[in-house]
Amino acid sequence: MLENIVNGAPPAVLAPMSGVSDLPFRRLAHRLGATLVVSEMVASEELAKSRRDVLRRVEGRDLTPFVIQLAGREEHWMAEGARIAEAKGANVIDINMGCPAREVTGKLSGSALMRNLDHAQSLLRSVINAVGVPVTLKMRLGWDDKNRNAAELARRAEAEGVKLITVHGRTRCQFFTGAADWTAVRSVVDATSLPVLVNGDILLPAHARAALEASGAKGVMIGRGAYGAPWMPGRIAKYLASGRDPGDPALSEQCDIAVEHVETMLGHYGKDLGLRNARKHIGWYLASSGASDAIVKAWRGKLCVMLEPQRVIDGLKAFYSGTESLAA
Repeated sequence: MLENIVNGAPPAVLAPMSGVSDLPFRRLAHRLGATLVVSEMVASEELAKSRRDVLRRVEGRDLTPFVIQLAGREEHWMAEGARIAEAKGANVIDINMGCPAREVTGKLSGSALMRNLDHAQSLLRSVINAVGVPVTLKMRLGWDDKNRNAAELARRAEAEGVKLITVHGRTRCQFFTGAADWTAVRSVVDATSLPVLVNGDILLPAHARAALEASGAKGVMIGRGAYGAPWMPGRIAKYLASGRDPGDPALSEQCDIAVEHVETMLGHYGKDLGLRNARKHIGWYLASSGASDAIVKAWRGKLCVMLEPQRVIDGLKAFYSGTESLAA
């Protein structure tokens, strides 16, 4: 399954993003051409304990391949979480060793695991031994600039049986500051025979091409570039396959996508939670439209305080109608 993805045109994968890559967003990005979409990161122990919100994060049997990303620091819970993910239909299990958030690294998960490669390797081994589906790994360049050990972790991951690696071109201590160092990802490509995806600051098709050339990676993973633009991974995939950038959808199509997204979130979460969760996406859609900052700010201020879903949807349509007339 993964072989088919990495052996064709360079894949453009939607990154796992907490609070963003939920099922409605993944379905939309997948339909709009993303080569692969990955679930929000879920804590393996919480998945094993069947927390309701965590179970909702790992829905997605209708997506093929169905990829669930797990985080954790204990072999028992990582293995148990992986078994549950497989039972829920996951075709691929991705292990998070890249999240820089303090609430994650403070629990010695995410990118904190890059500070102890022996332990990181043991976690990979426990997951791979627990399941029959491919296991992949997402990481950063290292904990900080003095400890850029991504290449060594990649060698260990390959030895344990990991099938694909994604590298964000920053250290944990950089968080999202500065520019992603795509060139530094080449050390991981050179250290392993596994396919490698490069991640970080890939916002447009031209960035994807530059990242591939600098890193030597097989494909790209798109995170923040998909905010308000679930079509971006598909747009990048088409560009990498053909050399032609199809550009963003017309504003009328962007309107349809935004409305569909909000409606799907309402159905997935229910009225109140769905509307609350949709607000950040609405803000990103407005910003992606090309409207001026002043217009975006004014509309965001209106739409993101409304409490009636139909008013929000009608407001979105009115925004795009006005923006389209300005662009004509």
